[in-house]
Order: sequence, then structure tokens, then C-alpha cells
Amino acid sequence: MTQPKSLVRNPHFRWLWLGHTVSVFGDQFTMLAIPVLAVTALGATSQQMGYLAAAGSASFLLVGLVAGAWVDRLVKRKVMLVADAIRFLALLAVPLLWATHQLQIWHLFVVAGVVGLAAVFFDVASQSFIPVLLPKEQIGSGNSALETSGSVAGVAGPSVVGFLLAFLQAPLLVLFDSVSFAFSALSLSFIRDGEVKAPVEKRRPLRVEIAEGLRFVKSQRIIRTIALTTGTGNFFSNLAFAIVPLYVFKILNFTPAQFGLMMSAAAVGALVGASSAGKAMEKIGEGRLVVWAAVAYGFTTLCVPASSLLPHAAQLPFLMVTEFCNSVLVLLYNITQVSARQRICPPELLGRMNASIRFFIWGVMPIGALLSGWVAAGIGVLPTIWIGCAGVLGSSIFVLRSPLRNMLKLPDSAETVAS
Repeated sequence: MTQPKSLVRNPHFRWLWLGHTVSVFGDQFTMLAIPVLAVTALGATSQQMGYLAAAGSASFLLVGLVAGAWVDRLVKRKVMLVADAIRFLALLAVPLLWATHQLQIWHLFVVAGVVGLAAVFFDVASQSFIPVLLPKEQIGSGNSALETSGSVAGVAGPSVVGFLLAFLQAPLLVLFDSVSFAFSALSLSFIRDGEVKAPVEKRRPLRVEIAEGLRFVKSQRIIRTIALTTGTGNFFSNLAFAIVPLYVFKILNFTPAQFGLMMSAAAVGALVGASSAGKAMEKIGEGRLVVWAAVAYGFTTLCVPASSLLPHAAQLPFLMVTEFCNSVLVLLYNITQVSARQRICPPELLGRMNASIRFFIWGVMPIGALLSGWVAAGIGVLPTIWIGCAGVLGSSIFVLRSPLRNMLKLPDSAETVAS
């Protein structure tokens, strides 16, 4: 496998890499600042936290399939650029509303919804853009490089945010993420690639093009199996983690700085997972790594609610180790299976394939988040988290019972996996 360092010689990938790194660093600010703002400043309830989490991911369910068809029709880099510009403006509204003393919880719902809508188009285009920008043999290295650089930014981000939250208001930190999206858009504007917009005369009705993407995913046994595990796991993880800020701040009585330390440990784990993915694939085998990571993640996820059983002094270090392990496993799983999907899928179907996958694996997330708030209001925050984490472990059954267990190398073309 080509090592990520060889990609540095590609000036267009360098701009993509740089913009991605800055944007992910900015995401650390919003990822921590928005929940802290909702819980500590706006007094959000468990149901409102569910609504907030659902607003951020609802677009994958509502427009995900349409987004895939449009991305295949358009120049992917330009789609990403426009999406970044929209996220810049949407997040900028939070500090502006706060500065004028008008910020309310429903404003966060709207902002999360707009950012989520833009993220649908950006993410589908981004996953489809790597095969446009890089040759097939560098796709895995490109994904690993992006994940590694983002993780490096994430190592410092959460701890810095936790520290800054002790001195600055959360809305000011959202401003940084807003600016980071503007920088990402600027970086994308410097990239030159050979992609052209699909000819208008070759377009067919959206429903026909969408159906092609769905049929392709359904016909590929490996992609289908991984999607079942990922989608089921995402549903239950959102059932559990949409209300984790309430668990952390109200039940464990952590401070924002301690929450930041947890996220820093997660970022270090993401760095380790991303940088070691290539070697892990070679040593363990690609199919086996997907299965191993999914099962292990199910067990480590259960450690989150289990932390409530420990003495208070042990809870923070225990959760830091848990978040580290969770991130390592998630990155190993994602880099392996995403790279395989990109190799298998024909270029003309990349947008619709990625959108079809995201429709299922991310479309269930707002449903899980909404249920999280409702269930927690009925049986309590901690029991809801236990149920969600148990479901994450159960989701690994699909890959565990599949041929992936014995596959050292995942396929390079659709023909070898059609079923």
C-alpha cells in the first residue's frame, strides 16, 4: 500500500488535506461548545437534547438519497465548497444571536438542521471525491491521511476547548468553527481536478438514478453486511449518546474541562487508529479487522454507563481510557470499510452509492436521538444509555456471521462480490 507521505507531492491533495485538518479542528469547538451551551446556559431537558441531536442528522434521512443523485450530476469539489460556505454562515449565527441576547434553544435546533443539511452534500461529495482526485492504489492511503491529520487536530482541540470554556462563553468557541469552514472553502477553491459536470442529455429522472444506487448497494454482499452493522450500531449509539452530556454533567457532575479531557483522550485514540489502520489491515486482514473492530467496540461502549458504578475519583480516568479505545476501534473499522466501498463502486455510481449507504447508516441516527430523549424522560438517563450500548454490541452480529471473518483482502471490484 502506498504510504500517506507520498501524497504530499500532490498539490491538490495537499489543499484538500489542509482544509480538512483546519475544519476538523474547528469541529472540536462546536462538538463540545454546543452541548455545553444547551445544558448549562439554556437549561436543555433530555427531550430537547434528543431534538438537538436529531436536528443535526435528520437531513441524511430526509434528503440523503436525493443528495447522492445530485452529487453524481455535479462537480463534487464545487458541491463541497458551497456546503462549507453554508456551514460558515449558519454557525456564525450562534455568536451573533448570543451577542444580541436573543439566543434560544430553538435557534440551536435550526442551526444544527442547516449545518446537517450542508453536511449531507459535503460528506457524500467528499467520499466520492477521493477516487476522483487519487488513483485507485492511493485511495486507502488518502483516507488514512485525512483521518490522521484530522485526528492530530483533534488531539489538542478538546483539551483546549475544555480549558477555554472555563474562561470564555461557549458561543465564542462556535465562532472558530464557523471560520474554519470558510478556510476549508478557500482551500477547495485552489484545487484543480479533471472532473466535469455530467452531460445534461445523459440525465434521467431522479427516481431512476436513485434506484440505481440502492440496487447497487443491495446487490453487493460485503457492502450490505457492513451497512447493516453500521446502521444498527448508529441507531443504538444515538439512543445512548444523544443524552451523554446530561449523564456527564448532571449524573457524574463533571466540569466542562473534564469533559474536554474525555474528548482529548478520544482524539488521541482516533490518531492512533487512523495512523495504524494500514498496518492493521496488513497484519490482521481487511475483513477480519472489520469484524474484530465492530465486536470490540460493542464491549468498550458498555464501559460508558459502567463508569457510574465506580468511585467518583476513578470515573474520569476510566472514561478517558474508554473514549481512547472507542476511537481507535471506530477509526480502524471506518477506514477499512470505506476504502473497500470506494474501490468496489464504479466511478459513475459513487455519489449514489455513498448516499444510499448514508441514508441508511446515518438516517437512523435522528430516530435514535429522538427516542433517546423520550425514553430517558420515561425511565431515566442512565438506563437509556445502558440499553443503547447493549444494542451497539448486538449490532456486530451481522459482520460476525458473515464471510468477512475469514477475508484477508476485501474485493477491488463489484463483479467479485455481486450476489
